Amino acid sequence: MINKKPIIWTISGSDCSGGAGIAADIKTGHGLGVEVCSLITANTVQNSQQLISVNAVSTELLQQQVDILCFDKPPSVVKIGLLANAEQVQWLAGVINALKQENKQMITVYDPVGQASVGGCFHSLALDELAPLLAQIDIITPNLPEATTLANTCGSSATLAKKIHQDFAITAVIIKGGHGGEDNQKSLAKQYCVDYCLHQLNQLPGKQDNQDKNHQSISYQLSAPRLASHYNHGGGCSFATALAAFLSQGYLLRDAFTLSKAFINQGLAATTELSTQQNHGYYGAFEQLSWPTQAKDFPTISDELNQHYQQLPAFKSLNLPDELLGVYPVINSLYWLKRLLPLGLKIIQLRVKNLPPETLEQVISEAVELAKNYDTRLFINDYWQLAIKYGAYGVHIGQEDLANADLAQIQQAGLRLGISTHGCYEFLLAQQLQPSYLAIGAIFPTKTKDMTGQIQGLVNLKHVLTLRPPTREQQIPVVAIGGISLERASAVLATGVDSIAVVTAITEASEPEQAVADLKKLTAALNE
Repeated sequence: MINKKPIIWTISGSDCSGGAGIAADIKTGHGLGVEVCSLITANTVQNSQQLISVNAVSTELLQQQVDILCFDKPPSVVKIGLLANAEQVQWLAGVINALKQENKQMITVYDPVGQASVGGCFHSLALDELAPLLAQIDIITPNLPEATTLANTCGSSATLAKKIHQDFAITAVIIKGGHGGEDNQKSLAKQYCVDYCLHQLNQLPGKQDNQDKNHQSISYQLSAPRLASHYNHGGGCSFATALAAFLSQGYLLRDAFTLSKAFINQGLAATTELSTQQNHGYYGAFEQLSWPTQAKDFPTISDELNQHYQQLPAFKSLNLPDELLGVYPVINSLYWLKRLLPLGLKIIQLRVKNLPPETLEQVISEAVELAKNYDTRLFINDYWQLAIKYGAYGVHIGQEDLANADLAQIQQAGLRLGISTHGCYEFLLAQQLQPSYLAIGAIFPTKTKDMTGQIQGLVNLKHVLTLRPPTREQQIPVVAIGGISLERASAVLATGVDSIAVVTAITEASEPEQAVADLKKLTAALNE
C-alpha cells in the first residue's frame, strides 16, 4: 500500500523484564514493517512477579528527543503508553498539539497503562490530570478494568465505550476483552475474548471510513476463542502498537482493528503448546511475530447483521465445477448487455443507476428475459426486489445496502448472492454470510466510483485472499474489481482470485469484442 516504511513514535516506559512497554512496541513495529522511534518516559524495576518502582525521565530530556526526531523522523502515528506523572502529561499534551499543527494527518493512539499485571500501579494520575492529553487523543485502547476507571462507572463494553467517547470526545474507543467479560456473560467470556470498538465516522485524520454516512458512529465487535498462554506479558502494548502500525500503512480503522486482533491471536497461539509444559504461575513475554496471514488467527465479526442471519444456510453456488468464473463485465445498459451476451461469458452484472421507477423495472425485466437465451449468469446490482420479481439468476449487494436487504427473502427466492467488500473486516463479515461469491475492491483507482480511502492494491488483495478456508471445496469464489485494465489483468489474476470484474476495460475499448476475447484468453490460462 506504500512505497517506504512509515515512521511511528512510541512514548512509553521501559520494562526491564522485556515483556511490555518500549520493548514490546519496538518488536511489534519491526515485525509489521514500520520504523519505530522510542521515547522512554520511565525506567521500571519489575519482573514477572512484581513491580518495585517507576522512575520517571525528565521532560527536558524527552523534549530534546522530540526536537531531534522532528528534524528527520516525524511520525505518521504516535502510540502512547506509560506516563509517570502529571508533568509528563502536560508536556506531552503540548507536544501532540504541536505535532498535529505540523501534520494534520497524524493519528494518536493511547494505551492507558495504569495497573501492572503483576500488581501495583504505574502512576497515581487522576482523570482530571489526564484530561489535557485525552483532549488530543484520536484512539484509546483500554482493557476492561482501565475502561471502567476512565468511564467512572461499570457496565458492558458498549456502555463503557460510549461513556468514554462522550466524556472525552475521543474519536474511537477500543476496549480489549482479554481481562474477561461482563457479569452476565461470565461463562461465555471464559471461552471467547471479545474486543469492542466504537468509532465516530469521518473524524480520524487521513483515510476515512465512509461505510455509512447517515450515522454519527458505528461499532465493531470481534470475537475469538481464548488462547491459554503464559506468554502474554505485553499483549496490551503490542495490540496498541500493532494498531498504530497498521494505521500508519493506510488501513482504515476497522481493518487495522481486525489485523491487530489477528496479530495478538497469532502470538498467543505460537506459545500455547510451550505453556502446557511450564509452571502455571509463569508469566512470560508476549511473542510478537510478523504480518498475520493465517485464516485461523483472524476473529469472527460479531455484528448485528451476522447475528440476525446466523441461522441462514449458505446461498446457492455458481455451479462452476473444475473451472473459474473468469471475466466479469459490469455494464450499465441493455445496449451493452445485448452486445456482450453472445460472447460466451460466464457472468455479467447489470448496474443501472438514477432511472425512474417505471423505466428501472422495465430495464430489469427485459434484461432477465434476454439472459434466459444464454448460459451467462446475470446478476442485478442492488435492486433485489425486482431481481426476485423477474427471476434473475442472482443479485449483487454493496456494503452500503447490505443492512437494508432481506437476505432471507433473496435466498428463499432461489437467487444467488454476491457481496461487495473493501478490506479484511468486510471480507470476513461477508464470508460469514456464505454468499455465492465475494467481490473485493477497488484494487486500483477507478473512473466509475469514488473509492477514496478504500483502494486495496495487489499486496492487500493477496493478504485478504489468505482469509479464505484452506481447501478449494470450502472457498467462496472471489472477484477482484476496480480499475482493472487489460494491462493490469495478469498481475491481478496472479494473486489467486477467481475472477476479474471490468467496466471501462470493455466499454471504453476501441473494439469491445476484441477486449473481451483478450481478457478471456488471460483468464482461461488459470484453468489450464
